[in-house]
Amino acid sequence: MTTYPETQAELEQFEAEFADQLQLSTEAQDLLFREARTANTFTDEPVSEEQMRAIYELVKWAPTSMNNQPLRIVLVRSDEARARLVDLMAEGNKPKTQAAPLVAILAADNEFHEELPRVFPHFPAAKDMFGGNEAMRLRTAELNATLQIAYFILGVRAAGLAAGPMTGFDADAVTREFFPDGEHRALAVVNIGKPGPDAWFPRSPRLDFDEVVTTV
Repeated sequence: MTTYPETQAELEQFEAEFADQLQLSTEAQDLLFREARTANTFTDEPVSEEQMRAIYELVKWAPTSMNNQPLRIVLVRSDEARARLVDLMAEGNKPKTQAAPLVAILAADNEFHEELPRVFPHFPAAKDMFGGNEAMRLRTAELNATLQIAYFILGVRAAGLAAGPMTGFDADAVTREFFPDGEHRALAVVNIGKPGPDAWFPRSPRLDFDEVVTTV
């Protein structure tokens, strides 16, 4: 049974044990996974449009079902939009969202199938298949947008930034406020920036391999 290393010596032993099994460098593994945390405070250093474009241009290549691309991102930069969003956050998340250098609202486009002829040209009937089955289309939109949110968080980390993903907000109200067309649903809000003082809570435990994986 493998447990998460808690001391530097245990971490070095852990890294040595699996060094031959993982092609990603130890530094990259730490950046994306082992040392990455959900940030609760940030510095004042701004997050540029160029950084966000680089993040998207990386994570857009990650796999989804039938290459559908339902994720839609609103970058909240203006004070007016920030105030509207903060008002709809859970009380414990309001100060973090108010103070973060950049906040992104991540949503699922329930009409993603309109783009399928361009992003998945190998199956021309896909658009009609999803268009004729609303329940399947909504499930597919939410599942794959959620996958893309996870990739987005990793992309933020890959850029040397910290992410503070949250679902503690009034999703229906945020959807109405920022996606009034009725074709999108807000799924997550992510604070983005350089981590500030006392940004991290203590590392919480994870389930071990033998508790999660079964071989049949």
